Amino acid sequence: MEKTSSTLWKRLEIFYATNSLANRLVLKQCLFTFCMNESELLRDRISKFITLFNDLKNIKVKFNDEDQAMLLLYFLPSSYKSFRETLIYGRDKLSFEDVKGHLLSKDKLNKEFGSDSKANR
Repeated sequence: MEKTSSTLWKRLEIFYATNSLANRLVLKQCLFTFCMNESELLRDRISKFITLFNDLKNIKVKFNDEDQAMLLLYFLPSSYKSFRETLIYGRDKLSFEDVKGHLLSKDKLNKEFGSDSKANR
C-alpha cells in the first residue's frame, strides 16, 4: 500500500504541481476568468481566490502584492463599484491583506446590522 500511495502521490504531483506550459495556462485561465457572484458568500470566494493564487505560486508564477489586490477588487460583483473606488483612490499603497481585511469587515458589518447586503454595497 505504501508503494502504491507513494506512486499515486508522485503522479498527482507531476500532473498538478509541475511548471508545464499546459498547467500554467490552465491555472492562469482560471485566474483570468474568475468572478464573484452576488449570491455567493464573500468569505468563500476570497478563499477560492487565495487558493488559486497559491496554486500559481506553487508553480513559480509570480504576481506582486498590488496586482493581487487589484485583481481581487476587480473580481468583485458590480455592486462593489463604490467600495472598489474608495479603496483605490486617495491612497499611496494598496496591499492584498488590506483589501481582504476591508472586504471581510464590510461583509461582517452588513451581517451584524441585518441589512440587505445587496442594497448596502
